[in-house]
Amino acid sequence: MTWMHGTTSAGVPYTARSATHPEAPIVVGWHLLDPPSTPAALAAALPLDGLDAHVIYLGLPLSGERAPYADFEEFLTSGIDMVTEYFGPMHEQALEEFPAALAELRGVLGASDASALAVLGGSAGASVTAEVFATHAASHGIAACVLMNPLLRLRPMIDAMAEFLPEPYAWTPESDAVAARMDFVARAGELAAAGGSLLIIEGADDEPPFIDTTREFERLGIGEVRYVDGVAHALAAWPEDAAAERTDGAKAYDVIAVEWLAAILAD
Repeated sequence: MTWMHGTTSAGVPYTARSATHPEAPIVVGWHLLDPPSTPAALAAALPLDGLDAHVIYLGLPLSGERAPYADFEEFLTSGIDMVTEYFGPMHEQALEEFPAALAELRGVLGASDASALAVLGGSAGASVTAEVFATHAASHGIAACVLMNPLLRLRPMIDAMAEFLPEPYAWTPESDAVAARMDFVARAGELAAAGGSLLIIEGADDEPPFIDTTREFERLGIGEVRYVDGVAHALAAWPEDAAAERTDGAKAYDVIAVEWLAAILAD
């Protein structure tokens, strides 16, 4: 498979590859903030080996080449409001960018307007994926949604970051509203009503704000949840290197996603 890298006319970075024929399904995905943290890194870690599909991996706003800070330490010491000035805007902008990016890259890849569509994402990218699924499933005919080590609730993750901050995050009505928007346990009914199929792939060794929330979601009986032993949060090794050997966790996630998507998108 040959991956292409570029930026859409609206400035969205992407890594993408074409299928063997125009009518093949399209998979649109968003990366993690931990490795793999760019579209190219996601393509290296989760290439969807064996799935004949047009694959489009989009860059999250405020990350990668669009990141406003050089590294995590600079981000933490910047004084930025992590909820209202970072995660909230990232989430909202990624949602807004999706329709135009899909339309433009569908043309670049030569994908058919009739191609089945699936969305996929990891961690913060999974939160965007869930939002796109809830918002655009009907209008865009999204048949399948794969969430990997997903950020299903923002609040517990932000509270867990207290050990890295000078003081715990101080919630306000404005940040409460962002957290409510990014609470897909509370919004699980919207995902169920989207009409497509839903799969969560969760690392059995993931951090509590992620795996505990996945377990809460699982108890609702919406979609399917699969746990992968020995996998924590990142799906690529630190420090990030696109040329590095894929982790066993990434390989396992790729196999699960490919088998599940192939079955769903063949229907």
